Order: sequence, then structure tokens, then C-alpha cells
Amino acid sequence: MDVDSLRFVVTLAEERHFGRSAHRHHIGAAQFGRRIRQIEIDLGVEIFHRTSRRVEVTAVGEAVLAQTQRVLDELDRLRSSTRQAEAENTVRVGVLGFGVGDRWSRIRDLVLAWYPGVTLAHRTLTLVDQYSALRRREVDVALVHYLGDVEGLDLQLVMQTPRVAVLPASSPLAASRRISAEDIDHHRWLRFAEGDERFSDWVGPYRSDTGGTAIATLDTMTTAVATTGLFGIHGEVAARFFARPDVRFLSLDGAPVSTALATRDDDDRPVVGAFRAAAAFVADLSG
Repeated sequence: MDVDSLRFVVTLAEERHFGRSAHRHHIGAAQFGRRIRQIEIDLGVEIFHRTSRRVEVTAVGEAVLAQTQRVLDELDRLRSSTRQAEAENTVRVGVLGFGVGDRWSRIRDLVLAWYPGVTLAHRTLTLVDQYSALRRREVDVALVHYLGDVEGLDLQLVMQTPRVAVLPASSPLAASRRISAEDIDHHRWLRFAEGDERFSDWVGPYRSDTGGTAIATLDTMTTAVATTGLFGIHGEVAARFFARPDVRFLSLDGAPVSTALATRDDDDRPVVGAFRAAAAFVADLSG
């Protein structure tokens, strides 16, 4: 059980429709439904009664919903007080994996040159919350895997890096320079945590249906590959940031990794505008 799942419960009670509820949280309806079912299993009660035409809150679900709303209200008050306690010149930066790679240092240095009093705070993002953490105002700037437009967010594409397969150095394929889909057709792959459904489209056929812990933070992938012997997918730049002697990065056909700097489109603070301008400058400079 996690905070996102609690929010899903409240949304479903408001919408009484799985598709609309899932859309509000930018995940697939099937993923949304599994999260709702899991929280019902965790609590041991049926919160919602489902028919082919509608969704209704059960009697015990009403009690669960009331308590859930109280918990979320308390969390929102805690976040609000924490934000107020933070210095006004602090910008919280969320980073997924390698973010925008070595271009981040140029973006950061430009912003700090324009706003020398700014303090940057770091938070690690996951595949699940790379967009929602920004929308919930837990971070101010996010370095994300760009999967297309997201409602309410301004995404500035900064970098693309070719797709690579990450595999154990002990694999017979490790000596290759490049591998094709045919080379790895029968190999097993790491399972990714369920986030934006478009990430599954990007992964394509290299999607594992095996069990085990799902990878949610991309900076842990090389360790997971070395530990499990399964294959993973990453961007070529990851070889510089997450290299290990017991894994190899091999070129792999398919869509590249596109990375972007994301901000809330209603955040009109000058320092946030400076991040957008710096990202655009760095992207143009490297293009």
C-alpha cells in the first residue's frame, strides 16, 4: 500500500469509472485496476462493487474512503508546511536515471550564473513517479524519460541517446559489438515497474513476464543485471554513469532514449523560467 494507491481510491470514488480515473493519473486502466484490487487485498475488504456498467462504493468502502481522505489531507498539510519551511531560493530537482546526462552540468551552471543565490536539492525519481512527483509539487524541476506530452507539464527535450541492451559480462553475447532482436529472442528480461503506459510501448518486445522485484529506479539496473543474470534496456549514456566490470552495454535496435527537463506549465517563477531557457540553449547548442 502506498500514497499513490490511496489517491487512486479517492479518484475512483469520485469518477465511478476506471478509464477516467486512470486517465487522471496518467496510467493505463489495467494498471489502475490492479492497484485498486491490491489495496482491497491488503485491507481484506471490498471497497468498490463493480458491475459491467458502473462502479459503486460499498458500505465498508465508505468508511475506508473517509479514513483515506483524512490520511491524505494530513499528508498534504505536512507537505505544505514543509514547503513553507524551505528557503524560498531552494529548487528541488528530481532525477530519473542519468537524467539529461552530462548536459545537466551546463544547465545547472547557467542557472546558477543567472541566480547565484539558488540552492538545489536532489530527489531520485522512479518510473512510477517521474511525472506525478512534479504534478504533486514534490519537485520543481524533473529530469525525465520523455515519452510525449503530459497534461499540465512543460517538457523541454534536451538529449537523445541510442538504446542499448545491458547484459552480464558472462553472457556468450557479451563479446559482440551490436545485437539484434533475433540474437536475444529467447533471453529473459528484467521486469520494469508500471508507470506511464507509454514506457511499456518503448520497451517493446523486451518486456519480461517473469516474477521478481520490478525495477523502478534506472540507476539500479546494472546491479540488477549483475545479480539476476537477466537482460535490461537502457540508454547508451548509462554506460558512462553506471558502468560495472561484470556487465556490458551493447547497441540494440529500437527507439532511442529521449530525455527532457520538465516543469509545471503554471510555474511562472523566474528561476524556473531560467531552467527552461538553459535547457533550450543546451539542446540547441548540441543539436
